Order: sequence, then structure tokens, then C-alpha cells
Amino acid sequence: MPFPAPEVEREALHTRTVRVDAYARADGQWDLDAELIDFKHYDFPRRAGKNGVQRAGDPVHHLFLRITFDESFTITAARASYEAAPYEQQCTGIAPAYDALVGMNLLKGFRDTVKRRFARSAGCTHMTELSYVLPTAAIQSLSGRRRQQQETGQDQRRPFQLGGCHALRMDGPVAKEFYPKWYVTPVAETQSDG
Repeated sequence: MPFPAPEVEREALHTRTVRVDAYARADGQWDLDAELIDFKHYDFPRRAGKNGVQRAGDPVHHLFLRITFDESFTITAARASYEAAPYEQQCTGIAPAYDALVGMNLLKGFRDTVKRRFARSAGCTHMTELSYVLPTAAIQSLSGRRRQQQETGQDQRRPFQLGGCHALRMDGPVAKEFYPKWYVTPVAETQSDG
């Protein structure tokens, strides 16, 4: 349900858009192409490079991050690039550092590992933030494949999304209806039966 109309007049200031596209590769791996765009809704003076004015609606940040990952969710290739950055080459020069994502696992402490590796001046705040959406995007990109494997009996493991959020808690109605094999009776029901 969308937000109701605001009760107080507002002025738009800033828009951030994040997009991730997932691709199955012919070599059996997967790519995630992530993009972040920031723009202001007003003109302001530029501080670096092309002196002049940053126009409303023109990207202040426009950056891309592509990773390739394998079946174990380990990153096998990574590339960062910039279309726009406020301090131009001072910002964009960090792009090669994101090659260090290679070897990291998207499902095993990824965000903490990225935060430690690219903390403060060792990385770009915006590129690091963009990387944080990759684990859940990877899970979503392979969900259809996992579902097929479970339905055909090829995969007997508990679905990894169970227990990962309120709706998918092990003792909840979603688990009971759609994942009865892994459903856990709530403690309160167990105690009242005994």
C-alpha cells in the first residue's frame, strides 16, 4: 500500500535509485549488475572538475558494480565503474579496489567483511553501500532454481530463506502452509498441549 498524501507541504531534495539485474551465464555462474544513481532536485555549485553548476536532475553519483558468483555464492569476478562522481578521478580512482570482492561469499558474513575491507578511506561510501544489496539480490536470482530442485527432490536441504524474517519464521503460518516439512510448532502451543 502506498503512503498516504503528506499532511504538510514538502519540497523534494534528493533522489537515490538502486537497481540490480541478475543474469544466468552460459558457464553455469551468475552475474549481478548493480547501479546506484543520486541526484538533487535543485541546482548547486560544483566544487571539482568542471567548474560551474550541478543541475537539478543530473546525477551527482552514478556508479556500477558487477559481480559474478558461483553455486556456493562465492564471488569469482568483480568490477566497479563510475559514470558520475562529485570529485571525479578522486572518487573514480578507487574502482579497482573493489576487485577485492573476489573470494568473498555472499551468504557468509558478506556485509561485515565488506565493511571491514572498505572502511572509511579504503573505499567509496556509495560503492560499499551498493554492495550491501548483493546478498539478497543473489538469493532472489536463484530462488526459482532452488524451488525447482526442491520440487523434483534434487535438493532436500531446508530452504535458506526460512528463519530469515518475520514472515518466514519457522513457527509461523507461512512455514506451516508452504514448508510443512520444516515447520516448528510454537513453544506456547507445545506448552499448552503438555
